Amino acid sequence: MSLPKLSTKEIAGLKQRAHHLHAVVMVGQNGLTDAVVRETDANLTAHELIKVQVAGDDRQERIAVAEALCEAVGALLVQHIGKQLVLWRPKPEEA
Repeated sequence: MSLPKLSTKEIAGLKQRAHHLHAVVMVGQNGLTDAVVRETDANLTAHELIKVQVAGDDRQERIAVAEALCEAVGALLVQHIGKQLVLWRPKPEEA
């Protein structure tokens, strides 16, 4: 599934919606495990827009985790501030 290209205005709207959210997925010291990917996928399916908390102080490592996680679940990285990631994936169409 390819993600739709979002405009700057749409991304700003998603950031605004995400502001009050709490992280629902935590990426711990073990990094990007299958369990983390499954949990992220389930939360994106349920909520469309989620926050993910990434442990670790290495910024490059957090960016790599963000890119790998987005690729694994087919999501778009809306925002990356410190250890918080905001991911978005449109809800699947109801069959």
